[in-house]
Amino acid sequence: MSNYETVLIEHHGAVAVVSLNRPDKLNSFDGALRRELLLAVREVNGDDSVRVVILTGEGRVFSAGADLSEAPQDGANFRVEDQLNGEFKPSLMEIHAAPKPWISAINGACAGIGSAYGMVCDLTVMADDAFIYQAFAAIGLVPDGGATWHLARTLGRKRAYEIIATGEKLKAQKCLEWGLCNRVVPAEKLLESTLEWAQELAAKAPLSLRYAKQALNEALEMSVGETISAEARLQHECITSEDAAEGAVAFLQKRPPVWQGR
Repeated sequence: MSNYETVLIEHHGAVAVVSLNRPDKLNSFDGALRRELLLAVREVNGDDSVRVVILTGEGRVFSAGADLSEAPQDGANFRVEDQLNGEFKPSLMEIHAAPKPWISAINGACAGIGSAYGMVCDLTVMADDAFIYQAFAAIGLVPDGGATWHLARTLGRKRAYEIIATGEKLKAQKCLEWGLCNRVVPAEKLLESTLEWAQELAAKAPLSLRYAKQALNEALEMSVGETISAEARLQHECITSEDAAEGAVAFLQKRPPVWQGR
């Protein structure tokens, strides 16, 4: 396994925990974290022994967003869109398209582009003192990293624009009520509770989890008719798999199935 300076990877059986590891900088994204997170995401996505991944932050916050103290190496030719498309987008899309579920465990502040990483995960657990914060308007910027896509689809256009324009810090309970997270737990039990849920999911049929995620992602962009056809294609993948045969045999034998992910 690779060793990283700004990312930690821990394995708990079939669950991997990927932690942003710049706690002294509130897990803000500098060049090293941008590069190493992509490598870490690819590492756990490519590890067949990992069935569920948790993304969290070391220390007291999930992420404060971009490291505004970092100066571009080539200031004269720096273009922020190159950085967003070339350094942030790849890791965000690797999580979005991963063949396994990702759960964000949000501790403390989840701000700026850090919020995009919190929201791109398939499921979210928040500590009761955590919050999601679109900090951009306060410094004359706009949300990035796909944050507007997630906010608009979850909250609707008017509510999404309101929290962007006002810069409201959305506390965990409101995030739960508005659908930005799945569960709120005591801060001191965040990782414990998220691990428990992740291990429960890791015991489910891997192909079912994989293709249900793919179907939902595609449904957001498709018509009803296109979605029915896409689901049919994925159902074929599932029903002809070794796991589907194992599931049927296990049901008849009244025993837990042994999933292989194929």
